Formats: sequence, C-alpha cells, structure tokens
Amino acid sequence: MTAVSGEKRLCRLQVGDVDPAHRLLRIRAETTKNRQGRVVPYSEATSILYSTYLQHRRNLSRERGPLFLSESRRNHSQPISIWTWSKVIANIAARSGVHQLTTHTMRHLCLTDLARAGWDIHEIATFAGHRSTQTTLLYIHLSGRELAAKFERSMASVHAWRTQVMEECWRD
Repeated sequence: MTAVSGEKRLCRLQVGDVDPAHRLLRIRAETTKNRQGRVVPYSEATSILYSTYLQHRRNLSRERGPLFLSESRRNHSQPISIWTWSKVIANIAARSGVHQLTTHTMRHLCLTDLARAGWDIHEIATFAGHRSTQTTLLYIHLSGRELAAKFERSMASVHAWRTQVMEECWRD
C-alpha cells in the first residue's frame, strides 16, 4: 500500500466532501494513509474563504466533483495536480519571503495551534488522523518561551494549592 500524502488528499477533495451547513470536512478513507475516513471541523474564517472560493470556482465549472480546479490554459477546469499545488505554495513562499513554507507547513501550524489552545494530545491525534500520539508530537512545535510560560503558570497553581493545604494543616 502506498502512502497518501496530505497534498494528494487536498488534490482529491470533492465538493461533496464539504458540509458548509455544519462546517465539517469529510476525509474519505481511500485518501488516507491508514485507510480510515474521518470528519473534521473547520473554522468560521475558513467557511468564509470556502464560500468565496466556491463563487470563483463556478466561473471554472458548475459541475460537482473535484473541489480545486486548474485555471491554466492547458488544464483549464481540470482537477489540480500535486505538481500544481506544490508550485502554488512555492510561489507564495517566494512572494512572502518565507522560504521554509511547504505544502505541509499548514498542517504543522494547525496542530501546533491546537496544542497552544489547550487541546489534549489524544484529541489532536484524532483530529489529525494519527494512530499514534508519537506521530502527532512530530507536528507540534512549541517554543521554549511558550513552554516556560506554561511551566510558570502550572507551578504558580501548584504553589497556590500547596500554600492552601499548609494553611489548612496549621489551622487544625
């Protein structure tokens, strides 16, 4: 069995995989590495972008089917390829000056942001479709400053609890 990359999954998305009423995206089993489908939520901001994209997409094709379509003269209205998607990201990276930007960067950012928002590692793994939390940990990149701040908050909470327990012991 060959692994299906995130880029392939993106290129294989169908219009019917998106449920705008509930802001859910269906990841079909045949497009995943582990052959297990899942449903993931998406944000209100993404919903607005999706709606805008669909209006633009209607100029390319009114047919359901592949979500992302090529605008090139050579492949007009055909599903985008992995090569096309990679080229789009490379152009964005060059224009923005963020040379480390790759097709996989957004997945790393999303999972890191979920960790920053306080999601449990198991929740993040489920969201990402990872069988192992070890895989998920490879995607989460918290800075030393963020870890130090979290440690400080945790220790302050532990210290407050210990102080309270000690005061109760002295009263008894």
